[in-house]
Amino acid sequence: TCFGGRNRKCAEAYAKANKAKTLEEIEAEILQGQKLQGTLTAKEVNHILKMKNLEHEFPFFTTVYKISYEDAPFSALTETPY
Repeated sequence: TCFGGRNRKCAEAYAKANKAKTLEEIEAEILQGQKLQGTLTAKEVNHILKMKNLEHEFPFFTTVYKISYEDAPFSALTETPY
């Protein structure tokens, strides 16, 4: 599913739109009723990492969250410290 799954398809559309559309809009357009799992997981994981002050220990998860829900650029994914 990493090459053709719904998370990859929506991530590609999100990147191509350069964040001009929200993840929710892309989800509705492409999945037509199905839901993304990756973005929900990123949100839940980040909430726990913030509560436990562990974001610095999990830079990949934190970066995915920041790209998806904050203003981090897509290039941040390749600029994580590890």
